[in-house]
Amino acid sequence: MNFDSIHKLIEETQIFKLQQSSLRSPCEPVTPASPLYDSCNSYLPPEGLYSRGAQNFYAHSYSSNDWDICEELRVRELEEVKARAAQMEKTMRWWSDCTANWREKWSKVRIERNKAREEGRQLRIKLEMAMKELSALKKKQSSLNEKETLDAEVIWKEKPGFVEGSCPQEAQFPVASKEYGPPRINLGKTQVSIKEDISKKEIEVVANPVRFNQDLNLQGLDFFRKGLSGNCVTKPALRLDNVAQPLEKELTQISTLKFHLDESQKILWKEREMRSSLEKEVELLESALSLWKCKYEEMKESKKMSLNQFNIFHDLHENEVEKVSEGRKDEGNCETSKDRLICELRAELERLQAESASEWGKREILETEKQGLERDNRRLKAQVKEMEELLDKKNPLAVTSQGPDLKMSQSELLEKNKELAELQHAYCKLNKQYQDKMAELIHANNRVDHHEAEVKKLRFRVEDLKKGLSHAEDELDGSLNQIRKLQRSLDEQIEMNDNLQIQLNHLQNRFKRPKNVSPAYGIKLSAKYTSEDSTEAEYEEEGDQCIS
Repeated sequence: MNFDSIHKLIEETQIFKLQQSSLRSPCEPVTPASPLYDSCNSYLPPEGLYSRGAQNFYAHSYSSNDWDICEELRVRELEEVKARAAQMEKTMRWWSDCTANWREKWSKVRIERNKAREEGRQLRIKLEMAMKELSALKKKQSSLNEKETLDAEVIWKEKPGFVEGSCPQEAQFPVASKEYGPPRINLGKTQVSIKEDISKKEIEVVANPVRFNQDLNLQGLDFFRKGLSGNCVTKPALRLDNVAQPLEKELTQISTLKFHLDESQKILWKEREMRSSLEKEVELLESALSLWKCKYEEMKESKKMSLNQFNIFHDLHENEVEKVSEGRKDEGNCETSKDRLICELRAELERLQAESASEWGKREILETEKQGLERDNRRLKAQVKEMEELLDKKNPLAVTSQGPDLKMSQSELLEKNKELAELQHAYCKLNKQYQDKMAELIHANNRVDHHEAEVKKLRFRVEDLKKGLSHAEDELDGSLNQIRKLQRSLDEQIEMNDNLQIQLNHLQNRFKRPKNVSPAYGIKLSAKYTSEDSTEAEYEEEGDQCIS
């Protein structure tokens, strides 16, 4: 609300009061009009009536013009006040909308931040689980490789024994040894390739295990037949019993070797499958890990962006809070001045209402007097007519002789009647103006009441905003107090740690002192050491108390 406009309104009301008082002063001698008892001289109005009525008319016309100007100014100022109040309401609504939007944004940012933190934790947990699984798989793979190497060593240890036991005359069977050699080399390669990479021969063995077994069986049988034929050729004199015993032993060894070979092939096949599945799982885990790393980096970037936005919004919020606090101070000062002005305006309105009531009473008195004067005029007119008729009947000659005097009196009477009609017309105009002004005053009072209601609403709104701001300030003060308490506790802990570190260094220096000291010197320093021990004991007790 503009204070200049209020001051102008007050000045205009004062001017209007002065004008009313000036208008009221010349009309005061007319109001206590006494009734006329003289019937002869009562038909003529008083001498000063024309001059005073004219003055009253001109003053009222001048005051009406001033009143119109003042009313226009008041209307303009009221419109300005309304516009400013509407602007103020808009600003308050805008501030409330801004605060609501800010709260919604911050709630969304907090929810996203919490979600990001939870996702980061879940990703870390999954990473740890994946790393544990990878370490377990590596351990299993290493254990399987060790088992494979051990099995291969056992198989290779068993094979040379079989060859030496079954074929003591290896020099006589070069073809059999050559034929049996390739499968053994192939097995060795397959056993070694488990540790490193898959070779072509291993792929053939895994792809066609039946063929590999058939080749091994055929080679073993050929070797056995050739060995038997050689033995039979070289030793024809041996007995059947001596030949049957090694044959049975060789057959059992061959069956065991076949069984071991089948088991090793099955184990190899299973290990191949396990390795392929593990490699696939490792690839999947690596891809998942890369994805999680990318997500983690994205989350880091989003976290940085959210932190920057948080700082920006925090600064904006602080600026808004400062502006609101300044606005509150200004509003408090304005409210005090507004309350004073409202009280003054109310007092002036009450005074104007009292004056209007008094004017209304005066108007009623004037109306009654007017009605009495009209009745007297009618009665006088009737008497004049009767007198004229009587005069006309009695002496027409006297009428002719006294014609100029009568004409003069009649002309004067007509002039007086005209003046009276003009005065009545002016009175009607003034009455209409008075009624219009009263209606305008009532309308202005209604507007003032409406504005007072709006001011009350705005005050309640400002009080609500003050309460919200005080609550926010209390929360901020509580958080700041907690931060200060934590800072103090941290400083105390740091001081305690420093004291304990000093005590520890002192004790270490004390224990590092040389022990090989002369007894006399030790006796001399015993007193000092006892005093130092007592002080150290006191320090230790203080440190224990601080720790507890």
